[in-house]
Amino acid sequence: MTYPGADRFLPQKMRLSDLRRAARACRGCDLYESATQVVFGAGLVKSRMMLVGEQPGDVEDRRGEPFVGPAGQVLDRALDAAEIERSEIYLTNAVKHFRWKATESTSRRLHATPSARQIAACRPWLTGELQAIRPTALVALGSVASQSLFGAAFRLTQHRGEFLTWPPPTGPYADSPQSIDVVLATVHPSAVLRADDRTRRETFDGLVRDLRQVVAAM
Repeated sequence: MTYPGADRFLPQKMRLSDLRRAARACRGCDLYESATQVVFGAGLVKSRMMLVGEQPGDVEDRRGEPFVGPAGQVLDRALDAAEIERSEIYLTNAVKHFRWKATESTSRRLHATPSARQIAACRPWLTGELQAIRPTALVALGSVASQSLFGAAFRLTQHRGEFLTWPPPTGPYADSPQSIDVVLATVHPSAVLRADDRTRRETFDGLVRDLRQVVAAM
């Protein structure tokens, strides 16, 4: 089956409320077939800061809200340490449906990285959010979010914690008419959960340090 991408499901008016409502009916890629529901962004409508993650996790898929599972709890701690109020930012994901794989031994649904095609299919929703929010600062959390925003050639390991330009010089947003003052890519909060005992604190501190950089630059 061929999937059309999200473009054909976009509303006529690109207000955030219209985007959120229209996204519930999105069939732009195959992920809707196995997900419980679409998980759209949430937060302050005219926030100065927008954080973009990868995709919903198992808890987010069940509850329909972004960053409310284990990685969201890590993010809450990092935001608190960086003196950022969650109620004053906008949180979303590059991909709005949960991609998962089953395990033979349990009913647990394991995270599976979205494909390049799925990321591209979902990008119109992210574009709509960027246009509606018009943030002063944009933070990409993890490699999937970074590549969705800055292109497939972007390497988080090389540019993590650097201030970047917007629109980016290459990638899907190279011709974006928007200008964003502060742009940065950092690790996803789930990287803290995956880290071993020796590196977990260092990974968390690095995330906090990057968030503090953004606040200072704003």
